[in-house]
Amino acid sequence: MTTPMLHNRPFGELHLGDSASLSRTLTRNDIKTFAALSGDLNPSHVDEDYARAHADGRLSAHSMWAAALISSILGNELPGPGTVLLSQQLRFMRPIAVEDTLTARVSVREKRAESRTVVLDCECINQRGETVAAGVVEVIAPAQRLSVPKFEAVGTAVQTHDKFEQLIRYVRTLVPVSAAVAHPCSDAAMQAVISAAENQLLVPTLVGPAEKIRMYAQRAGADISAFRLIDVPHSHAAAAKAVEIVRAGEAEILVKGSLHTDELLAEVVKRDTGLRTERRLSHAFVMDVPSYHKPLMVTDAAINIYPTLEEKRDICQNAIDLAHALRIMHPKVAILSAVETINPKIPSTTDAASLCKMAERGQITGGLLDGPLAMDNAISREAAAMKEIRSQVAGDADILLVPDLEAGNILAKQLTFMAQADAAGIVLGARVPIVLTSRADSVRARLASAAVALILAHARRAGGRERGRRGDVDLI
Repeated sequence: MTTPMLHNRPFGELHLGDSASLSRTLTRNDIKTFAALSGDLNPSHVDEDYARAHADGRLSAHSMWAAALISSILGNELPGPGTVLLSQQLRFMRPIAVEDTLTARVSVREKRAESRTVVLDCECINQRGETVAAGVVEVIAPAQRLSVPKFEAVGTAVQTHDKFEQLIRYVRTLVPVSAAVAHPCSDAAMQAVISAAENQLLVPTLVGPAEKIRMYAQRAGADISAFRLIDVPHSHAAAAKAVEIVRAGEAEILVKGSLHTDELLAEVVKRDTGLRTERRLSHAFVMDVPSYHKPLMVTDAAINIYPTLEEKRDICQNAIDLAHALRIMHPKVAILSAVETINPKIPSTTDAASLCKMAERGQITGGLLDGPLAMDNAISREAAAMKEIRSQVAGDADILLVPDLEAGNILAKQLTFMAQADAAGIVLGARVPIVLTSRADSVRARLASAAVALILAHARRAGGRERGRRGDVDLI
């Protein structure tokens, strides 16, 4: 393979009027990479919600982005490798926004032979022909020709969460629905409620000790006077009342506040007063893993400890139904085990084989199942190919069905804390979606959990067909 090379223009070969240019379309990832490297975390540059509210509605780049393009020309082409920058005087005239196409141009104005100094005029214009930056730079040009290997960037160390950002943008086109929030009596729980309401995802009913709720709202600097507030003495009463509100049809989503998960689900599963259906309750993480090419679900990582084969059938069907609501119409389900061959000594492998046969016989519908698959085969086409696994699921899974809660919980937390993934938690199989959040969740993950619940609520309203949309935006 031929190595790409960079070639310079030494001082003796430069002439007045010589020029070079470079065009580049700015992406969100460019802005985040530049912010991470420069330390410039101005919210108008990196926070889409802030930009929408306070700027011109779009993320903007620091003006030094134009300077960076000019620097690229000087270092790579004119004069090129061996150039030393002496001074740079640029005027920044207009903001730069995501999806702007910038063209930078430099031209030789003056040469000083005694010091090999070259003075160049510089200009950067956008796709509308508007000048965003202009000025003059002085460099020392190289004395002789140089050819050096061109550095090829193979990736970026900056982790992005474009899948969740796209999801949250999408749900802003849906009409918000009512939600019963059980015991929002912590800073994190209150902030999650406020963020979901401000982003027009939920219309919350707050259930818990009224004075305590008001205290946390005050600490968050939030006005909750427009929210319905139901005063009950403690977390157990809050769980019972929130479930009662949902049963009465006064809320379409149940949200866990600061109480323990078991306390809330104990009320949900009560036979006469809870929210049970014929389907087994299960939990799913919808995960935005920056290194994976699409959203990834992990189920079950929070409710069913050692699920039976019959329970795994419900866990699988719940996740497939969620995928359909998220417009993943043919979800690929990888049934995980330690190995990809059936071994009677490893029960998860025989369960996987049985689940695949159940799908063939119509006992599980709407998805494409394969298993047993080891984790590497489920998410990596290369790993599957090396083991000669021929499968439409391997390397392209939408859903990871784990053997038990321990495996699922460990996997989800590994992805969160070692792969910088965000995880939206949702309980499936009840009469309504149930949002489970963790104190360790980021704001984006909390919003994504509410967003997934909102999509499910609309899908339930319409029998799988979404209604009440405020616009046309593609989902993840």
